[in-house]
Amino acid sequence: MTASTPSECADPAPPGARVEELPAFYERVPAIVLRDPLAELLGAAAGGVLRYGYADAVRLAGHSCPTVASTYWLTHRALGLLYPDELPVRGLVEVSLPEPAGAGTTGVMGAIAGLLTGAAGEGGFHGLAGQHVRRGLLRFGVAQSTALVFRRTDTGTRVHAEAHLKHVAGDPRTMPLMQRCLAGQASADERAEFGRLWQARVERILLDHAHDDTVFRLSRFES
Repeated sequence: MTASTPSECADPAPPGARVEELPAFYERVPAIVLRDPLAELLGAAAGGVLRYGYADAVRLAGHSCPTVASTYWLTHRALGLLYPDELPVRGLVEVSLPEPAGAGTTGVMGAIAGLLTGAAGEGGFHGLAGQHVRRGLLRFGVAQSTALVFRRTDTGTRVHAEAHLKHVAGDPRTMPLMQRCLAGQASADERAEFGRLWQARVERILLDHAHDDTVFRLSRFES
C-alpha cells in the first residue's frame, strides 16, 4: 500500500464551488506566535509552537467586524505585555469580562480572546492528570473596570485592556446601506459597497490605529 498524497486526502471541492477569498489586508495584520504545551505533549505542533492570524479569528467568528478586530488586537497586545521576553504560553492565561456571556458582544469577545489564549469556560478541556486545564480560565460577569483582564496563572501578572472604537468613525454611508441590506432592498452593487465600507473601517482599526493609545488602552500590573 502506498501512502496517500495531501491532494488525495483532501476533499474535492464541488464543481463550481468558490475557494476562500478574504480581504487582502488580513495578511497585513500582525499574527501572533505562541507556545502551547498541550499541543507539544500530544504531538500536534513541533515544540508546541502555533501561529494565529486575524483570518483565524474571522474564521472562528464567521465574520469580521470592529468587535472581532479590536478583541483580536487587544489580546495580541496583552499577550505581548504578559510575555515581553518569551513566546506567550497558551493555556496559562485567564481571561475575564465584566458582562454575562449573553450580553451584547461579550460572548464574541470571549471566543476571540479564548482562541488566542486557550482560555475556556465550563465546556473547555478538563486537563490530563490535573495539568493543561483550560476549563474555567474564561470567566464572565466579573466585577472589573475594563472590558478585558488577562492574568498569567503562574505569576499573577495582569493586563487590563479596552478599546474605544468611537475614535475610528465609519463612513456615513455605511449605516443606511446596512439598513437597506437587512431590509432586502439593496441591489447587488449596494451590498458589495456596504461590505467594502464595513471592512474599510476594520482595516483602519487594525492597521492605522494599531498603536493609537486613544483607541487601544492597555495597562500592565504586577502581582
